[in-house]
Amino acid sequence: MDDTPSTARDPQDGPSDSPAAHNDGIDRRNFLGCMAWAGTGLLWTFAGGVPTSKLFAASPAPTPAHGAGSSFSFVQISDSHIGFNKAANQDVAGTLKLAIDKIDALPAAPDFMLHTGDITQSAKASEFDTAQQIIRGSRIQQVHYVPGEHDTATDDGALYRERFGKGTVGSGWYSFDHKGVHFIGLNNSLQVDAMGGLGGDQLTWMKKDVAGLSSSTPIVVFAHIPLWMVYPDWGWGTRDGAEALSYLRRFGSVTVLNGHIHQIVQKVEGNLSFHTAASTAFPQPAPGKAPSAGPMVVPAGQLKSVLGITEAHYIGRRGPLAVVDSSLEQKG
Repeated sequence: MDDTPSTARDPQDGPSDSPAAHNDGIDRRNFLGCMAWAGTGLLWTFAGGVPTSKLFAASPAPTPAHGAGSSFSFVQISDSHIGFNKAANQDVAGTLKLAIDKIDALPAAPDFMLHTGDITQSAKASEFDTAQQIIRGSRIQQVHYVPGEHDTATDDGALYRERFGKGTVGSGWYSFDHKGVHFIGLNNSLQVDAMGGLGGDQLTWMKKDVAGLSSSTPIVVFAHIPLWMVYPDWGWGTRDGAEALSYLRRFGSVTVLNGHIHQIVQKVEGNLSFHTAASTAFPQPAPGKAPSAGPMVVPAGQLKSVLGITEAHYIGRRGPLAVVDSSLEQKG
């Protein structure tokens, strides 16, 4: 895959040319070049493990190779914030339903769905009920969740685990295998101070979880807060994420899926490909483009264009994991 960052734009005033250094070696100009402010989700084709991306509306999903018996697709949604009711979006249940409708309209039904956290705004039972009812309305019946800080802040995640975390380890981490791909769901939201954290117990579990895997096994890690330092000034990163990622360096293909920042960011670092998803609720400003992170009001009629879903296809042969972003805005 070409490691050149994808072209992107700020929804209000275009790409930034302001330079600033980041801990991961990307300067501010190149970092903002990674921002895909189309507000779209991602279409993944997982073929041998390395991701590429394209706009969902610009081209059709890749067609699996003939005879690729292990081919499959999955979708990612994130940051539904059910219970939120402010100017940035006063109908988050409605936009979540639009996201589910978008998924159900895909030509081929994905095998399962990932939700990368902040299902709710305040972790109330009624909010979890609403989210569960909407998501269960999809034709996709297998859904894997990880919590966001909004899902765990009031009760350390007890209600989240009761609804969505049964059978998980510790505060909600786990792994599963699907057609030759190893998926790892992490909780980096419970130790939030300035930014996310995993903690020693989870790191120990993760190291053991991957120890017996062949280095040729494709890995997909999904967690709420980005595992890499997107923008430390706003807490957009995981303080012990580098240690978690060090366990994955020996694998030929690693894809890391996150949410939390409500916008698309893509980065490739060696064998690791990072992607953050758009929210189904509201956008947030690009790093440094506002005094702080938080819900961003966009002009009337533009909200659906900055919300989205993510679809991914795995094709059981050597090749890229193709990623296509799809907004909730109706085309045509």
